[in-house]
Amino acid sequence: MKGNFKELVNAEIPLLVDFYAVWCGPCKAQAPIIKELAKEVEGKVRIIKIDIDKNQAVAQRYNIKGVPTLALFKGGAIVWRQSGVQSKTQLLQVINQNM
Repeated sequence: MKGNFKELVNAEIPLLVDFYAVWCGPCKAQAPIIKELAKEVEGKVRIIKIDIDKNQAVAQRYNIKGVPTLALFKGGAIVWRQSGVQSKTQLLQVINQNM
């Protein structure tokens, strides 16, 4: 994984993590939504994607059972988490509620 995950999670700026797998159909549907979202929240929220097959220790630490699972971290803690494809509207709402 690029960078230090612990550092990103504990950073000042909130972190949205997209836990995904290459073989996952719904994850492929989530990807363009995340890309669009990233443009809108640039500078306010950091967004990273974590492949659960390549980063099994992180996936296990956060008990990721299904993909896609999205988690919003703030100050080192998960403030929101949801499995399944999320719309941009839903994600913007969650981000705005947790700023």
